Amino acid sequence: MCLSARAARRLPLATPGLRVGLFGGSFNPAHGAHRAASLLALHRLRLDRVWWLVTPGNPLKNNSDLPGIEARVAFARAVAHHPRIDVTAFEADYGVRYSYETVRLLTARMRQVRFVWIMGADNLARFDRWQRWREIADLVPIAVVDRMGQSLAATASRAAQALGRYRIEESDAPLLANLAPPAWVFLHGLKSPVSSTQIRAARRDGAGPSPA
Repeated sequence: MCLSARAARRLPLATPGLRVGLFGGSFNPAHGAHRAASLLALHRLRLDRVWWLVTPGNPLKNNSDLPGIEARVAFARAVAHHPRIDVTAFEADYGVRYSYETVRLLTARMRQVRFVWIMGADNLARFDRWQRWREIADLVPIAVVDRMGQSLAATASRAAQALGRYRIEESDAPLLANLAPPAWVFLHGLKSPVSSTQIRAARRDGAGPSPA
């Protein structure tokens, strides 16, 4: 799969009032659980679009074997294969490294777009390790998508406890994009055991898809 650097790094268009979910990660590789979580968020949060933000590299992980960003974007687009999911690596052109910088840039540049940050429950469990995580919560509402075996660790985590009073009922999820941050919701209904780590392990053993 070939994709030019310019095409891979193009920032999606967004009109005022659009409700956009931001789903960041290295997508190494993208897989069906990413797509399922995005479709769940689109439906439950009443979003107009979800942007997959393919990062140059996760600061909390070893990126030594990370495939090129164009290859990851091309593979992610093939996996997403949905008219309301946009895949972009625009962060690489803006020199941002942390999610806080991405959120700050987008909310400043597109003030009339209603952004929601989407993360898996496994990320909520370690959210307090993210750079300026409290400020992320102050900039955009957050939707946490449940993952198999992660519910307890996520909801008992330091970040979840610190933000506990800003959690809304799951039945109010469609309101999230309109709420002033901090505000967050925990979405149940997705229990896929698939992870990029498992896929990479299978690939090393000679099986599984490759983004290269």
